[in-house]
Amino acid sequence: MPIQVLMPALSPTMEKGNLAKWLKKEGETIKSGDVIAEIETDKATMEVEATDEGTLGKILIPEGTADVAVNTPIATILADGESAADLGKASAPAKQEKAAESAPPAAAKAEAPQPKAAPQAVAEPDPEVPAGTEMVTQTIREALRDAMAEEMRRDADVFVMGEEVAEYQGAYKVTQGLLQEFGAKRVIDTPITEHGFAGVGVGAAMTGLKPIVEFMTFNFAMQAIDQIINSAAKTLYMSGGQMGCSIVFRGPNGAAARVAAQHSQDYSSWYSHIPGLKVVAPYSAADAKGLLKAAIRDPNPVIFLENEVLYGHTGEVPKLDDFIIPIGKARIVRSGSHVTIISWSNGMTYALKAADELAKDGIEAEVIDLRTLRPMDTETIVNSVKKTGRAVTVEEGWAQSGVGAEIAARIMENAFDYLDAPVARVSGKDVPMPYAANLEKLALPSAAEVVEAAKAVCYR
Repeated sequence: MPIQVLMPALSPTMEKGNLAKWLKKEGETIKSGDVIAEIETDKATMEVEATDEGTLGKILIPEGTADVAVNTPIATILADGESAADLGKASAPAKQEKAAESAPPAAAKAEAPQPKAAPQAVAEPDPEVPAGTEMVTQTIREALRDAMAEEMRRDADVFVMGEEVAEYQGAYKVTQGLLQEFGAKRVIDTPITEHGFAGVGVGAAMTGLKPIVEFMTFNFAMQAIDQIINSAAKTLYMSGGQMGCSIVFRGPNGAAARVAAQHSQDYSSWYSHIPGLKVVAPYSAADAKGLLKAAIRDPNPVIFLENEVLYGHTGEVPKLDDFIIPIGKARIVRSGSHVTIISWSNGMTYALKAADELAKDGIEAEVIDLRTLRPMDTETIVNSVKKTGRAVTVEEGWAQSGVGAEIAARIMENAFDYLDAPVARVSGKDVPMPYAANLEKLALPSAAEVVEAAKAVCYR
């Protein structure tokens, strides 16, 4: 049966793109892996690779067509022995998930017996939210936007700057509507020069203003690392406490989807290594809002690590006039007694899915969302490990000198006599992030790897 080729997504947030060019013509032979077309957005250009073999039977969207929605059929591939008469029978492949969880390929296609249903774990209440508080459902990008808007209304010294934060409404639409409400003096589009505008932000903070500097990705903050580390982080100490720097550096950190090594690095361990910085990495919409408000008010420079894959995720956010979550406090998201799983940001996706799978086998995992990497809430981690006797850390970054290594060291220092097994670490593989989708999945951690690690420390 003929196979439809669908418009792919460049990233989890992409909704449409332009079909720039066809590199194959109707009637040409197609092999798996052949580049058949180029698509582009205002951010990047990507090649469309064939996943099936046959003949390019019909081009459904001509080259030069703009604003083609993701998952729109753009061409049809005929298998051997098929002809143009079969085009009407074309079947579409499964639609792309914009934020699919990474997992290793299935080892076998044999149907496994259905596991018995696990008891549903009840999420632990957030101690920062008063009982009976009305909740609203928001995406993480909406929660971040509301946090900035509320703080900008509260304090005239707060302003936002970065690439495309104003006229374009934000590269990921996180700053949507801020220009219209606060004007061009407080929502400032910058040139593509991270070293320059980060320095302007640091200078503004040293004079008493409260900048929120957005990086389109923290990979690009490498251009501004001198301003962040040598100026923002060290000035309070070097000035003997005379000169502060109240500034927030925020933007997506870590892997997205098929954006390769230079756009996929996780900088959690880099920034959490530096005295003078506070480092926040939220997972939920409520935490994103409450922690960003706290970061904006903090007198110190704060690195606020978001995740592009999570921007569209929804969650309940307290409907409070001034919802703040203190920096430096972890949260027990799920209680358990057999093993402690510790993660943050998108790593929580793997941790929570693994906890569900472990429960089916009678292993109750306690899941801790660190939320803040510096200062780290050692007390919550240690108290949990004293209860469970076992620990697994989960991070998308690399293992060497990673945050998981720091957590393991603190557990050894403070809870060694309570451990029944060595601390296990699940992390990204020790390679630059591949561009190919199948290799990218293998380079990232998975819920299956977390389950395996948890069972190993439980000797199961």
